[in-house]
Parts: sequence; structure tokens; C-alpha cells
Amino acid sequence: MINFDYRGLTGEVITKDDFEYEEERKAWNRAIEKYPLVIVYCETEEDIRNAIIFAKNNSLSIRIRSGRHHYEGYSTGNDIVVIDISKMNKIYIDEKNETVKIQGGTRNRELYEATGKMGYPFPGGGCPTVGAVAFTLGGGWGYSARLLGLGCDRLVEAELIDSNGNLIVCNKDVNEDLFWALRGCGGGNFGIVTSMTFNLPPKIEMVTLVNIDFTNIDFEENINLVEAWQEKYKVLDKRANFKMAIYNSSEKGRGVKITGLVYGDKKLANDVLKPIRDIVTTGTYSLEYMTVLEANRIIQDSHPEYEKYKSSGNFVYRDYTREEIIELLNLIEERAEGAVYTAITFYGLGGVIKEVKKDSTAFYHRDANFILGFQSVWEDAKYAPINRSWVVEKLKYIKSITKGSFVNFPCAEIDNYEEEYYGENSRLLKKIKEKYDKDDFFNFEQDIRIEKKLWYNILVE
Repeated sequence: MINFDYRGLTGEVITKDDFEYEEERKAWNRAIEKYPLVIVYCETEEDIRNAIIFAKNNSLSIRIRSGRHHYEGYSTGNDIVVIDISKMNKIYIDEKNETVKIQGGTRNRELYEATGKMGYPFPGGGCPTVGAVAFTLGGGWGYSARLLGLGCDRLVEAELIDSNGNLIVCNKDVNEDLFWALRGCGGGNFGIVTSMTFNLPPKIEMVTLVNIDFTNIDFEENINLVEAWQEKYKVLDKRANFKMAIYNSSEKGRGVKITGLVYGDKKLANDVLKPIRDIVTTGTYSLEYMTVLEANRIIQDSHPEYEKYKSSGNFVYRDYTREEIIELLNLIEERAEGAVYTAITFYGLGGVIKEVKKDSTAFYHRDANFILGFQSVWEDAKYAPINRSWVVEKLKYIKSITKGSFVNFPCAEIDNYEEEYYGENSRLLKKIKEKYDKDDFFNFEQDIRIEKKLWYNILVE
């Protein structure tokens, strides 16, 4: 066993010998069981540099962590150095220049609170403890995205520390290629992002929060609902966006839950949702007109403290036939052994998302209609292997009717993941990776792959 000298590390250092280690190693997805060598909670850029130096001096890999929400656990690992920046979470709002600057460890809830209290909406994510930087690096889907754009679309500048400890500033004028890559390429490829600056949207005070739960839905109604949903999104007001989860729950049985925001009053929300209400009359239908901050608080509070799950996200580019919808619904007709919840979820795209060209940022799948999420949730750890296998098997059909995968809903079993996540943009991303991380220091299970050059000493006799 190697004894490491941790004295060069600064910030809060937690090793396997510390009492806190067992709690601090955990991910939000409690199905992730990884045992890092050391966790370094950084509070300054110097702490980050010292962690990088320590890893290099000891030939150790690193992982970057802020919200602990990576679906496959790539923000942690076995016998590696976790550089955790969650304590770097200061937020600076500049109303004169209409910008908000956040440190790299800021999370969704913190950002919503800061902007919302001053009357600004923000196109963040739904889960409160997701790191806002990591959310943005993967594109950044949210309930406000059809009106305000993806999270990455409002980014105007980023700062990161590279493998040599240098601070790199990138925007449309400086290191423009890296700035392009950071808007959709996912986290962990080029460096450790220490800050991001976003354009603030215009102030919007009120919004309608939509919460619909069609419990015990009839199978035929469910088919009709998906058909109507596809048609509705072709003409949907960009002020509205929703997540529609078709679920099979041990608690509630089969149903459909729709959550969303409409930047308008209840009348607008009712008009938008009328085709849906005409199909299904069971369950609960709630529209609440409230401040944007209050709506985001309710959405975020609806998420569990943690889960054990396996999931994925693929892009929907076309309407599904009735036969394909039936096949989709049949995927969740029975849950995997030990599962308490499984769902197929349509995350709405379109609106201003499609108005940006797919090569304008690294986020490639702008022309898609939806992100199709798929997940299985369990509680007892002994059911983890069977649930993982169940999801992977069911994904074979989903893959056949979708195109590309969402890097913020990653799946370890994806073949050709670079092409799946980034499409034609993957070729340029490789060149940018070679430029800014030529030694491939920032590597992990699904990083941007670069060709490693091998040098040989040639002996001439």
C-alpha cells in the first residue's frame, strides 16, 4: 500500500482515514459506489492548482465535482483525486451590464435564489443541487429554455484552470474556440471551470406553474396523449415548456405527470393545454400563477434528496407512429425486479433553441423535438445489477427510433459516444482538446478522445 504525502494539498482534505469520508464520497445517484483516494474541497484557485500538482506528482487521475449529479458517476472514481469546488459558490449580479457571474461550484437553487429575488428569470435546471456550471457545459435544458434559450446560450465568458495551473479566460474575443466548446461539450474535458458569466434575461415577475398528474391512465388515452403532445409541440407558444413523464410506479401505478412553466397567466396556460385536457379527465390538474422564484422553488422541492437509478437521454427528431408509441409504452408495462419507479419522459425542445445553428456552439442537437429520457429507480442495492441490465436491454428499441444522445443524461453503454453526444461537432472538439489539453490530463470514461503520440528511442548500431 502506497503512503501519500498530503501536506501539499490545501483547502479541506478528506482521506479514507477520516470519519467524514463515507458520507463525503457519496453521489446523488446512490447506485454509484466509488472510493476515491482523497477528496479536496477547494475554496480558492490556489487550492485547485495544488490539487492538480499533487495528482501529477503522484501519477493519479482526477475527477471534477460540484453537485455530485453525474448520472454515471464520472465526477468520482476509485483511487483518484476528487477536486470538489462546491464551496466556491459566490454569485455577483451586475444590473448595469445585465450580467450574472457565478463561481464554479454554484448550484441551481443558489442561482435561482440570487436572480429570482431581484426579479430575473434564469434558464437553469430543475434539480436544486445540480451544479450550474456542469448544467451549462452540457447545453443546459430547463423549463424556460424555449423562451430564454439553453443555459449555454446565455453564457458570455468562462474562466478555467488548465492542467498546468494556468487561468484561461474565454469569450467570443479571447480563446473563442474553447468558448465554443464549453457551450455544450459537457464537463471535465478541458480544465476546471472556476467561473461563468451569463447575460441576464429581461425581468419577468410572474409565471404559471403547471402540475398535472393523470393517475391510472387508460392505455388508449395514453396513446392519444402522446399523439396530441407531438402535434402540440409543432405550434407550441415559446413561452411554454414541459416535461411529460409516462410512469409506472409501485405507489401510484401507471400514469402521466406533466410539469412545466408558462410565462403568462392561467388563461394562456389553459389555452395551451386544452388539447391535453380534452383527452384525459382523471387525476389532478393544477395551474398556479405565482412569481418565477416561487415556481422554481416548488419544482426544485419536488425532487428527492437522492435516488438509486439507471437512466439515459436520446433525441427525438420525428413524430412516432401509433405502433411505435405502443411499443414505447409497452417498455414500461412491467417494472424491473425491485424497481419502485420507471418512466419514459419527453423533455420539450424547440422555441428559441432551434433558432441557433447547430454549429454555433458545441451543443449539436438543436433541431430535435424532444429529449427522450428513460429511467429505472430502485431502493434495495441488491437490485442494482438487474435494473441496469433491464434499462440497457430496453434502450435497444429506444435507440432504434431516436438519433443521438444527451451528454447531461449520459449512459455508459453508448457506442460511439462522441458522435452520439456531439454529432458532426465532435471532430472540431477533438482539435480543441488537443490544443488545450494535449497531454490528456483531464480524462475520464467518456471524455473527448485524442490520439496519444508515442515516442520511441531508435537505436542505430
